[in-house]
Amino acid sequence: MPPTLSYCVVNTNGRDYLLACLAAIERTHPEGMEREVLVLDNASEDGSAEAVRELGGEIRLIALERRTGKAENDSTLLREARGRYCLLLNEDSELQSGAAAALVGALEADTRAATAGPRLLDADGKPVPCAWRFPGVGTAIAGAFFLHRLFTVQSSGWETREVEWAQSSALLVRREAAKRVGYLDPAFFVYYDECDFARRLAHSGWHALFVPDALAVHHDQLSTDLATGLPRIVEFHRNRDLYMRKHHGAGAARAVRWLTAWSYAVRALAATVLPKQPAGVYWAHARQALHPDRGESLRDRAK
Repeated sequence: MPPTLSYCVVNTNGRDYLLACLAAIERTHPEGMEREVLVLDNASEDGSAEAVRELGGEIRLIALERRTGKAENDSTLLREARGRYCLLLNEDSELQSGAAAALVGALEADTRAATAGPRLLDADGKPVPCAWRFPGVGTAIAGAFFLHRLFTVQSSGWETREVEWAQSSALLVRREAAKRVGYLDPAFFVYYDECDFARRLAHSGWHALFVPDALAVHHDQLSTDLATGLPRIVEFHRNRDLYMRKHHGAGAARAVRWLTAWSYAVRALAATVLPKQPAGVYWAHARQALHPDRGESLRDRAK
């Protein structure tokens, strides 16, 4: 008999985070609910796959020899999973007590909901934005006037609510819905993959939920060092532009490039006089927003 819940973890060179993620699954899994645990190791070089093998038990390990993108990896896990619900997890996400039960309960109660995201906390336990309105010219204008949190962020309140899309670092997915829309689009190497996924689900009559009673810690691994972080910035803006062109057309994509570059340029100027602000990172974002096709991305490095 297929399990109710499949835990689907993607890991790239995050051995210690991965072990903590798997320990959290063991610690918080709802009693009596049938489950399986799948780990996709994305050609890691830090002994992650070996560490999973040493754990033994029920974990199904998919160890890749060639690094692939987040959308492709999540799709691989969704295809391999047997559960009615699949909980997509980054290796640096740790479920808190009751999270899986609350997320499954939300999808059980709302049969037209395809996904359910928990409230995400940073390593200090503070809530971080994790659900938003779909990107477009309107949200870019809100960002240009620094009203993003007011008009775009939807991860607020303490009642389960419909949202447009939620972050996939911890995201419960109804496997049937994912299969119907063809899973995640591998054209998105990382960033905006879950946003595009949610948009296609919405076009097919499904919706997303934000479930604040479910909590997960998402450790921030991003660096302000441009020597290592620039490919992520390139990838971020390249995929934002891909999303805009795919769903809104070239004209809207061009407008969003300029609006986004403006907002980052203002931040960069402010950072020159404010303490402990990464002006260089903001300038890099501004340049990349205008010219998303330039530079070396994470996909380019993986190749």
